[in-house]
Amino acid sequence: MQFTVELDTSGLLCPIPIIKAKRALAAMAGGQVLRVVSTDPGAARDMLALTAKTGDTLLEQTSENKKFIFYLRKA
Repeated sequence: MQFTVELDTSGLLCPIPIIKAKRALAAMAGGQVLRVVSTDPGAARDMLALTAKTGDTLLEQTSENKKFIFYLRKA
């Protein structure tokens, strides 16, 4: 999937990945896509909660090499 901005939060635990994702989304224009890479197992739950709060969209969630990857579209 194509993305506009990438944010690598590997090694960081909750709530830091969510805080950084929220800040990154706030700086983006509507329709742009943020790719977030995380090693925090709670990130899936947190990304869903973030998008529910902000109105942004979780487009896709995958994992590879013990990392969780999320694609979020700015509303």
